[in-house]
Amino acid sequence: MSIELREVTTDRALKKFIRFPRKLYKGNKYWVPSLFFDEYNTLHWKKNPAFEKCEAKYWMAYRDGKAVGRVAAILNHPFIEKWGDRYLRFGWIDFEDDPEVSSALMGAVEGWAKAEKLTAVHGPLGFTDQDHEGMLVDGFEELGTLATIYNHPYYVTHLEALGYAKDVDWVEYQITVPKEPIEKISRAAEIVKKRLDLRLLDIKKKKELIPYAMELFHILDKEYSHLYGTVPMTEAQMKGYVDQYFGFVLVDMVPIVVNEAGEMVAFGVVMPSLSRALQKSNGEILPLGFVHLLKALKKNDLADMYLVAVKSEYQGKGVNALLMDQILRSMIARGITLAESNPELETNVAVRSFWKYFEHRQHKRRRCVIKHFTPRFREAVEPTKE
Repeated sequence: MSIELREVTTDRALKKFIRFPRKLYKGNKYWVPSLFFDEYNTLHWKKNPAFEKCEAKYWMAYRDGKAVGRVAAILNHPFIEKWGDRYLRFGWIDFEDDPEVSSALMGAVEGWAKAEKLTAVHGPLGFTDQDHEGMLVDGFEELGTLATIYNHPYYVTHLEALGYAKDVDWVEYQITVPKEPIEKISRAAEIVKKRLDLRLLDIKKKKELIPYAMELFHILDKEYSHLYGTVPMTEAQMKGYVDQYFGFVLVDMVPIVVNEAGEMVAFGVVMPSLSRALQKSNGEILPLGFVHLLKALKKNDLADMYLVAVKSEYQGKGVNALLMDQILRSMIARGITLAESNPELETNVAVRSFWKYFEHRQHKRRRCVIKHFTPRFREAVEPTKE
């Protein structure tokens, strides 16, 4: 039978959409499921503040009544306003190794783009830079992370066959955590503190960190604004991310640097890896998934390095050394031996060059692909409503 596409328009259908990859990757020891409630809050039309300025459509593909694929499409108006590119985004794409399935899914995406008179489709991307982005093209036998997409090797081959090509790549590194702080970094950190009159906040409890959470996202929003595909976040979106993620952070792994006036000038966010815990819980908190997550936060030898941001006026002055020295000390104290850098643009030489101080390996690469439309636009599969 041919492929049937059903547009996801109900809460029940959205839950099926979110849980679809669990069957596709069952038994895969490298795939890490997303937290269900994170995905639900991100994709639900009434829960994600991004829908104030974005539109989205989701489809699932079926053959003989069996789900065989999914895809999301996002009309991100802030992106178009900021960059001037009339592109439609796709994301949350998963499918069986069947060209008919991938063609039907992307046909639906392209059909919407054509109806909106857009000039290209690119992805995988989310509503903001904080969502999952980039299709894995190298590193399929490496453990995934909470912050990234894992996908089968055939995905990129299918998309290339449909006319998609590389737009940008991100690379990732695995860093070996030394048993002792690195003297050169520690020495640089002390010099920077004195020269710029900076200090690290001495935060002991999570409630002391919360007042700085919104400022953290303001700095992130400003200092990441030049990076590929980024869009400005609203106050509501920032608050949503605080509510969604700050329950998991450990205060000793979120160094915050302030100046003599007490203003935040830099921060880092690192966490013990939740990858194995998410595999054990299958991405669910209840009934016992939270137990695996709590254990992972308490005892772990692997960490994920999520974010580092420095205000522009302090960049290039060694503030990164101050952050990294504190992060290293926290990881060493917790018995962490390996850390994942998570994605950084291949063009971001400043960040990539910092790993020279560590034993490291570049072990993953992921890609955003793009298809610019031609006059002969392929007809999309006509979806039915669900």
